Amino acid sequence: MSDFLSTLWAQLLATSPMEGLAVLLAIAYLWLAMRQSQWCWPAALASTLIYVVLFYDVALLSESVLNGYYMAMAVYGWWSWRQGSKDEALPVASRPWHWHLKLIAFGAVASLAWGHMMASYTQAAFPYLDGATSCFAVITTWMVTRKVLENWLYWVVIDGVSIWLYLQKHLAMTAVLFALYVLMAIAGYWSWRRVARTAPAVA
Repeated sequence: MSDFLSTLWAQLLATSPMEGLAVLLAIAYLWLAMRQSQWCWPAALASTLIYVVLFYDVALLSESVLNGYYMAMAVYGWWSWRQGSKDEALPVASRPWHWHLKLIAFGAVASLAWGHMMASYTQAAFPYLDGATSCFAVITTWMVTRKVLENWLYWVVIDGVSIWLYLQKHLAMTAVLFALYVLMAIAGYWSWRRVARTAPAVA
């Protein structure tokens, strides 16, 4: 345990200024998203732009592509959360269990296909695990843009797996960020759940 903490501390000290900035912007994004502030999306756009480069440099190619997608979704999220008149906010809504089963099944198939492609045609590190977290993150990010309550539960799992992945690539600051993300995702779920109680479930 002491060796692990020593290694983690050494990696934190070696964190680049760009990774540190990306982490700060990512924290700002999630904190603002928890508060349902549309300003979370500009923070997300800036953070993901940096991560496109960082992940490419350490051969986490699926993560790099994913962050390119995040950039596009940041633009869409800004538009989506502002839809309707200025007095009408996009409501938080829950989805039934069968809706999630279909989504998870789709995500699993997409993850296997993407992981196989990355393993066969690129030098990606951890192609299947990297591919799975990326595919489900694509799905879950779309859920955030539509304010689907359960998105936070998906993030708890995705972020938990990502912590291990980033530690393997010596992105310690990002791993710490994702540990914080797990806690914030849990808080985000309960925060949005209180709002969703007043709205009917969407089939």
